Amino acid sequence: MFLRFFCLLSLISLGFRGQAQQLSPGLAADTTRLRHHILTLVSTPQPRNYLHPASLQQAADYIRQAMRTAGARTSEQTYEVQGKPYQNLIGSFGPEAGPRLIIGAHYDVCGEQPGADDNGSGVAALLELARLLGQQPNLPYRIDVVAYTLEEPPFFRTRQMGSYVHAQALHAAGVPVRGMIALEMLGYYDDQKGSQRYPFGPLKLLFGSRGNYVTVAQKFGNGRFGRQFARRYRAAAALPVKRFKAPAWLPGIDFSDHLNYWQFGYSAVLLTDTAFYRNQHYHETTDTLNRLDMRRLGLAVDAVLATVLRL
Repeated sequence: MFLRFFCLLSLISLGFRGQAQQLSPGLAADTTRLRHHILTLVSTPQPRNYLHPASLQQAADYIRQAMRTAGARTSEQTYEVQGKPYQNLIGSFGPEAGPRLIIGAHYDVCGEQPGADDNGSGVAALLELARLLGQQPNLPYRIDVVAYTLEEPPFFRTRQMGSYVHAQALHAAGVPVRGMIALEMLGYYDDQKGSQRYPFGPLKLLFGSRGNYVTVAQKFGNGRFGRQFARRYRAAAALPVKRFKAPAWLPGIDFSDHLNYWQFGYSAVLLTDTAFYRNQHYHETTDTLNRLDMRRLGLAVDAVLATVLRL
């Protein structure tokens, strides 16, 4: 059984960088803007979590304004938890009607820490994608960029997660969804041997021990969108990309907002630097901006844009 499972992962999961498809200079991610977004998010008076609603609201206000500046049609999805209001922020591009693609990232943090990588980097990527999408006059389908609240404990895996609220609303309204991309920790890279760990030891033989790549993770049976996105993202990227497909029960495979879209039958993928399997500052006060690589974060964003424009 072990050998069969290992061989299956070898055949399905292994993937490296393809031939990068270059964007024109005007369509490339701006690393100065990425840095500014993260700096703003980590500079709230108190950490942006449910214990500090004023700081969480300050982050939400910034995200909303950035979406509007990008040219998005903005809306809020407000819901109540423990007697307090919380918001998902939504920016829409392309036609109003028809199937839509969801690209999401959570903006709250876990505990009393700045959360530069978790998930300032994901939100910065989301906002830079919004700016670039706003420069596309004739998108063939609708793309919603969504900033979620309450992804972190104690709400993780509960119906209070912002992504659960969003996915449930789409399902209840019968909205056709092409797929969902979760942007979760995309800024931390390490070229040293031994910097990358795995939930399943032998995976190191497949993927190597250097934490210098982006992962597209999804579960078995994730549908056509998942396969298409992973293949095209790898082809578009100018940094190493490794595709990982495994059973949903494997630790780490569902550790972000995409899990809630799976619950409603939507195809969803996780795009990540692998979080705590690489970044030892995960959920620590040392998760700071100076540890992140803006150049490679920008390359990760460029590949998302190139991919969604070609789907």
